[in-house]
Amino acid sequence: MVFSKKFALTAVLVMTMAAGAIAQSDPIVARKAMMKSNGAAIGTLAKMAKGEAPFDAAAAKQALESLHGAAGFADLFPVGSDQGDTKAKDTIWSDNAGFKAALAKFIAAADAQAANPPKDVDGVKAALAAIGPTCQGCHQTYRKPQS
Repeated sequence: MVFSKKFALTAVLVMTMAAGAIAQSDPIVARKAMMKSNGAAIGTLAKMAKGEAPFDAAAAKQALESLHGAAGFADLFPVGSDQGDTKAKDTIWSDNAGFKAALAKFIAAADAQAANPPKDVDGVKAALAAIGPTCQGCHQTYRKPQS
């Protein structure tokens, strides 16, 4: 069990760091990698909150800290990257200031939770309650519906 937690956390960190290098060659691939990394971090927290995984303070802290990698996410939407295999809505480019503001809310929420990491399952639930609406709000406005 300990090995799998360490492996999962390492994978999240590697994906986040790799996103920067990939972004230079393909921003769509980079943003998908970053979203996958963020999804893995939120998934780690959600499993703890649902009781599907035991509370692990170090894993919760690492998951929250990894979300800060989203700070460069807005840079992964250069003009012209709206074409191709992307779930991004045109709204990202037509309302770029709104997109950046929504992203800033997510980062602020994640950073606030990382600054005071959960000490128990209730803390994980509170962290998700603080971060979740920022994810949902951005996805509803700036991501095409899942098919």
